[in-house]
Amino acid sequence: MGIMDMFGKSFEDKVQEAIDTVGATTPGIKGLNAEVRGKVVTLKGEAESREAANLAMQKFDQAVKTDNIVNAIEVAKAPEPSPEPKPIPAERFYEVVSGDTLGAISQQYYGQAGQYMKIFEANRDILDNPDLIKPGQKLRIPE
Repeated sequence: MGIMDMFGKSFEDKVQEAIDTVGATTPGIKGLNAEVRGKVVTLKGEAESREAANLAMQKFDQAVKTDNIVNAIEVAKAPEPSPEPKPIPAERFYEVVSGDTLGAISQQYYGQAGQYMKIFEANRDILDNPDLIKPGQKLRIPE
């Protein structure tokens, strides 16, 4: 048929009309344009998602008869998921009984008696000396 088809519009004109329509009616598509080589059309532009890019290609395919359509629409990179907030550990407490030492309590919770200063530092509000704990005191046990 030549440059003009039987409806009076060139292939390029049909492509441009379809691009205008698809670009305006497809959510998540920006800057849709086409490169035409013979009857092969390469769609270009930006899409918010792969689904939006595929929908634009389907709409274009329904609007214009081509030999082939190449989908070169760039899909926006998905935003990095924000890291899960670290759970706030539930506070652990230990009630001192007769004969307890911070070293013994540390051994029970941490597997090392030498970690007793961790318990002492967490309880400075009620302890003045790591060697002086009294039965009945409720000690905070940090992680």
